[in-house]
Amino acid sequence: MINWRVTLRLLAFPIIWMASVQLIFAALSLFVFKDRVVTSFIAPGASLFFIALLLLINLRKANLAKANFRDALIYATITWAVIGILGAIPIILVTDVSIVDGIFESISGLTTTGATILSDLDGMPPTFLLYRQFLQWMGGLGIVIFVVAILPMLNVGGMKLLKAETPGPIKDEKLTPRVASTAHYLWGVYLTITLLCTLAYYVGGMSFYDAIAHAFTTVSTGGFSTHDASMWYYQSHLLLWISNLFMIAGAVNFGLHFRVAHKRSIRGYYDDEETRYFIYIIMVLTALLTSLLLLKDTYTNTLEAFSFSMFHIISFITSTGFGAAGYTDWPPVAGFLLVFVGYLGGCAGSTAGGNKIIRNIIVAKIINLNIKQTIHPRAIFTIKYQGISVTEDIRHAIMAFMTFAAGSSLLFTLLLMATGLDFWSAFTAVAACVNVLGPGFGEVGSNFQPVTDTGTLILSIAMIVGRLEYFTVFALFTRAFWQK
Repeated sequence: MINWRVTLRLLAFPIIWMASVQLIFAALSLFVFKDRVVTSFIAPGASLFFIALLLLINLRKANLAKANFRDALIYATITWAVIGILGAIPIILVTDVSIVDGIFESISGLTTTGATILSDLDGMPPTFLLYRQFLQWMGGLGIVIFVVAILPMLNVGGMKLLKAETPGPIKDEKLTPRVASTAHYLWGVYLTITLLCTLAYYVGGMSFYDAIAHAFTTVSTGGFSTHDASMWYYQSHLLLWISNLFMIAGAVNFGLHFRVAHKRSIRGYYDDEETRYFIYIIMVLTALLTSLLLLKDTYTNTLEAFSFSMFHIISFITSTGFGAAGYTDWPPVAGFLLVFVGYLGGCAGSTAGGNKIIRNIIVAKIINLNIKQTIHPRAIFTIKYQGISVTEDIRHAIMAFMTFAAGSSLLFTLLLMATGLDFWSAFTAVAACVNVLGPGFGEVGSNFQPVTDTGTLILSIAMIVGRLEYFTVFALFTRAFWQK
């Protein structure tokens, strides 16, 4: 049975967090930026605090230690939906967009998708733009992980919440015996990389404001920018390469970052099979895209073509979604390659979206095993990852995930086409949302304004489904989930 009282009491904590964030940005508007949007943040922030306190008081007797895995699944899904709606309130008040568009923008930020319905960013209030950037940083490592980190009382049920939130097929690994400590370490790594990214951007030529703003969305692999020109606003290849480094850092398993720092040996990155292949794939695809752009005479300078190619390959494979120098005008084959790259994804346990490299590796090994089994039907083969045999249940889960990913993309694309979008625009919009990637092509190449309200709602659902990697959400629609 679902412990609704436990779920609602848990929900109070991310609501308090969102309220705190909005009140902090109200203070920034009043005392720092003085851009007259303080009421757009202070009114919803104060209201959310009141609602959260009511929940905590009325549900104070709910025993959080009794949370079961069903509670964790429904809590993770409801949290993303509710916080996405609440985070939209300042967006709606500042920009006067519709409720549906505001919710889309908020969910896009929190899920680190980076798809936007806004334009003329350069003329918007700095407080609002920084809030939008911070939504991505806040959602990057996961709102539920935040709950696990701040509530030591969740040591009993904390692992259930952590597993429901954490992307990747293998979720039982903990950095420390205490789940709350694991969450603290993950946030520590996240904050450290963000500070280093801010410093690098500032030294590389960004203003301090932009350095902070873009560090939020680089490390979270979110892709929002404070400028319509995105990362090419400064027209600096140095900044693109700094972005490359920190997008990769955000797309590598944060547990691995912690272990490498703890052992003080950078070789740990190479020894990790997923990270090693992740880098190999980036190198191969960059060479392929560079060759395509040179063959199509998109660029005549090889170094320029290489720099833009690597930036966009990394931006798409990490699901960041930064853009530069009119990539939407590249030849169609280059656009198709970038969409394909977005499905590959980053590493498990990172802020990146997509299918995750570990799944791609194991799928390739499953295919190879089946080919060898066909040639040698009596032979016995095993699949190993990091030198350890991959159990049959993990293999089945990965193949099921790939099926869900393909089926969901098809379903959402058909639904979006029914709203009036052409196939290429609908497909790339869906790919951008289920992979929490951000940019699309065709009619949604600049932003998602051409999408109808119905289509925008469909894509908002697609972002949450993609962020929670399908099973967490789809499990709620099965009869078995609701049975005693």
